Amino acid sequence: MERILLRVMLLSNCFSLFTSFTRHYHFFSEPLTWNEAQTFCRQKYTDLATIENSEEHNLLYKTLQSAGYTSDVWIGLYSEIDWKWSDGYTGAGADYRHWRSDYNEPEFYHASQLCVRSGDLGNWWDDDCALNQQFICNTGTQEEPQFTRQKENMNWSSAQRFCRENFIDLATVRTDAENNMIAKVLPIGVHAWIGLFRDPNFFWSDQSSFLFSAWDSVINPIGSMTVICGATSFGRSGKWKFLSCEKRLPFVCYSVHVFKNVVKLKLKAEDSMDLNDPVLKEKILKKLQDRLRERGMNATLKWRKDLNRETVKKEL
Repeated sequence: MERILLRVMLLSNCFSLFTSFTRHYHFFSEPLTWNEAQTFCRQKYTDLATIENSEEHNLLYKTLQSAGYTSDVWIGLYSEIDWKWSDGYTGAGADYRHWRSDYNEPEFYHASQLCVRSGDLGNWWDDDCALNQQFICNTGTQEEPQFTRQKENMNWSSAQRFCRENFIDLATVRTDAENNMIAKVLPIGVHAWIGLFRDPNFFWSDQSSFLFSAWDSVINPIGSMTVICGATSFGRSGKWKFLSCEKRLPFVCYSVHVFKNVVKLKLKAEDSMDLNDPVLKEKILKKLQDRLRERGMNATLKWRKDLNRETVKKEL
């Protein structure tokens, strides 16, 4: 049995076995909210525009160029805003915030600011987690915290690890009183990590994997929103940013063109094996499907019998 499966697997190296598809983008000038645009695209096409690689990014850019529209348009990108505390605290005061409002914090600049630092007068900023800064550990307990400034500069993850290994965790701040405690240990002009953070949570409307990005170097206001939605524009070279999902914008849908490839495989049985044996055929199908997945190919495999030649074929 293994010998025939091996022969089938080796034979498949001689062919290109895949079902491929290309996205076609469609621009609509009528301003809709993101959710309204999503509903329209799902009814008329496939979904709001998904962009998974540089080729699709260029194709969407050319679509906007052809439409002659240079301002913001909706695409299928969105992000869920879910701030969390490093120590997992979810009790009373877990939603306490002290953002610096006159700086429009949190601003999510360049779609990369996912961790929070405290600074002058106890105000908070969202910032890039990779930056090296001082940090505040909770050296007391979760119920009765004590806050200590660590003067060594670390990125957020390293600071989290240090606090967990030596104390409780990075600081969780639940009240004005606790925030004032932190403000007192921070000299003027010094900023330090606290325990508030969030995951990127980048998603496409059609549930495609988020594998490619083209962020614009702009501020993405978050405020108290729990979801922000993705937009792009020809005027910004097709780069992406986030806006309130309630804003009304033109939008881009996509449809899919599928290319079907059919190949023939000649299978030779050894030891008088019957290639029409259902169990054997199922195992061969699985071998070929596994091989295709290893190569990143998306295909549907099934047996088809050639009635003229009475041989078994493979259809993709």
